[in-house]
Amino acid sequence: MNRETALEKIKTTNEWDVLVIGGGASGLGIALEAASRGYITLLVEQSDFAKSTSSKSTKLVHGGVRYLAQGNIALVREASIERGLLKKNAPHLVKNQTFIVPVYTRWSTLKYTLGLKLYDWISGKLSLGKSVYISRKEALEKLPGINARKLRGGVLYHDGQFDDARLAINLAQTIFDKGGVAINYMKVEGLIKKDDKVCGVNALEMETGERLRIKSKTVINATGVFTDNILRMDNPVSKKTIAASQGIHLIADRKFFPGDNALMIPETSDGRILFMVPWHDKLLMGTTDTPVKNISVEPIALESEIEFILHTAKEYLTVPPTRKDVLSVFAGLRPLAAPEEEGKNTKEISRGHKIIVSGSGLFSMLGGKWTTYRKMGDDMMNEVEKILQWKHIESVTPSLPIHGYIKSFDNNKEFSFYGSDANDVKKLSKEPDESLSKKFLITRSQVLWAVREEMARNVEDVLSRRTRCLLLDAHETILIAPAVARIMAEEINKDDVWIKEQIQSFNAVAKNYVL
Repeated sequence: MNRETALEKIKTTNEWDVLVIGGGASGLGIALEAASRGYITLLVEQSDFAKSTSSKSTKLVHGGVRYLAQGNIALVREASIERGLLKKNAPHLVKNQTFIVPVYTRWSTLKYTLGLKLYDWISGKLSLGKSVYISRKEALEKLPGINARKLRGGVLYHDGQFDDARLAINLAQTIFDKGGVAINYMKVEGLIKKDDKVCGVNALEMETGERLRIKSKTVINATGVFTDNILRMDNPVSKKTIAASQGIHLIADRKFFPGDNALMIPETSDGRILFMVPWHDKLLMGTTDTPVKNISVEPIALESEIEFILHTAKEYLTVPPTRKDVLSVFAGLRPLAAPEEEGKNTKEISRGHKIIVSGSGLFSMLGGKWTTYRKMGDDMMNEVEKILQWKHIESVTPSLPIHGYIKSFDNNKEFSFYGSDANDVKKLSKEPDESLSKKFLITRSQVLWAVREEMARNVEDVLSRRTRCLLLDAHETILIAPAVARIMAEEINKDDVWIKEQIQSFNAVAKNYVL
């Protein structure tokens, strides 16, 4: 994943088979599907891979318990299958996480026990484990820190947990492994057409300001919440296709909820689901579902959302975190496919995906979620082959190992999320590889690896997505940003002015993660 080499290949390739716009979950899934089928594939992303929605998820690879409650059996089945495939293909990033639903009445005991048994049955052979009812005593043992008032017991079930931004980087690396190219900081400014058919894009290389004309046999719009921007490049009067919904998460110390089991609250005060999940030795609490009109790369958590999560935590934990205990807050936007009927609540809109093909031949992916990223890629390339009358090539991604794949490893071992690359990361630095932080295990060699092997271009890339420091403790991350900037500057031959600009730029983003 050397960016200079990738840029040179973009300039010297006369025409691509498949050009994907968007470096989030759907774009990466589509580009990997295309590259693994043997197509000459390019993915371009206007900022960094997974910069927006795809690094701000609840970190769950799940069938979707709430979709089951909505009666969307087909989506639950699809997501459950994909969850199982992803755990097989990226075991260094996906783990089996036990969740417990607390129950307070006989009716809720029956409802959730039967519902989660159905969840298991739908998953079939790819189920991660059996759901079981547990007594009040067991629930209190397995959920240290939970409020015991009126608790009757709980229903334990299994789902997957992953690191979203790390998966995004590994998918980009797998695209390269399969002969494709993916590049960040390449913004599409317009579509190229011939005889009213899309045949490429005009793109701006963000670092140098150079403008490139890139030709392709097909162009795929996989830009998530920005889908309508690309559709309007194609047709200025294109109707709205995306209904954006904001979800936020709060990070606190594990001391407030120290067990290894996650808590799933199925019915909060406003009918939403809320999770409290151990993640990277911190407590992740979320999420919300707030309709938004203004779409941005870095959305900001609303006060009402923050208070909602803290208030819910107060109802369920004996010693709940307060504002001063929040280590980081982050917000993301869901690219929901706009419903046909007006006024539908965003939490009721299906998380399924759909494909639209414009008259110009522009393909667009709407909706979807991380768990089904592979299926989105498979469905899209099947549609491309069908519409363009290309010979169908069977998908290999159901059993394709993701870059970093390693069969056996210790999930709790340092650098385990690098998988098969872990040893190469450790020995990259010739100097003693001491941690740059008292709170984080982040070393010089990790920064060098991010720059050399993972296309990190700035301090935020390293501290937010190549490592997850910014999402885990914003204050501490601000303190180590200068050291990271200096290591990067030395590696890519930048001066003190660049270092100063990087620190200022990073701090401007990081302040929105601090309460």
